[in-house]
Amino acid sequence: MKCLLSGTCLFVLALFGSAGAADLSLKDAKVGESPKGWTATHTGTGKGSVWKIVEDKESPDGGKALAQVSGEGSGGFFNLCVADETTVKDVDLTVSFKATAGKEDQGGGPVWRFKDANNYYIARMNPLEDNFRLYKVVGGKRSQLGSTDVEAEAGKWHTIRIKHDGNHVECFLNDKLQLDVTDDAFQEAGKIGLWTKADAQTRFAGIKVKGKK
Repeated sequence: MKCLLSGTCLFVLALFGSAGAADLSLKDAKVGESPKGWTATHTGTGKGSVWKIVEDKESPDGGKALAQVSGEGSGGFFNLCVADETTVKDVDLTVSFKATAGKEDQGGGPVWRFKDANNYYIARMNPLEDNFRLYKVVGGKRSQLGSTDVEAEAGKWHTIRIKHDGNHVECFLNDKLQLDVTDDAFQEAGKIGLWTKADAQTRFAGIKVKGKK
């Protein structure tokens, strides 16, 4: 087992041949700081994408969460925070999220097969619109791959799970399969991260990853 201690975040990666499992713990993170071992970036132009550790008594991760705290983003500005040490292709990814604020947009979700800030997959839940969607961002342009109407109340914790094998993507919300899509845009391993849109201020915790390069 290989363990990487990177300041505010403890990232544990267990390798079994070409397969691996990772569990991000925020229990030792420092509240109010940007997490080391992660990179805040964005798609589009404008202000925003400020990520910090916050206290949350209901968090599934020891009472702490990684949150996008800026309300300055607007339009097609996407807030991103990417785990530097992750490189996974076929993946089983789980993350819990709680939408806390945002007039233009709310919610968010995980990013995977992330190549750079303009190329990645994203699945997100938006409590303002009551829908759960899968997108790909190619060359900075977002294209919808699937959508379903479903409720996930703001101010409460919910769970998104992604299973991506080859070109087959399954997206679950609160343990229920909601989207089943095939797509060939990104066929190589990439990083894992978190995403919100515009002024969406959302907390994330309980990030768990199984996969292979």
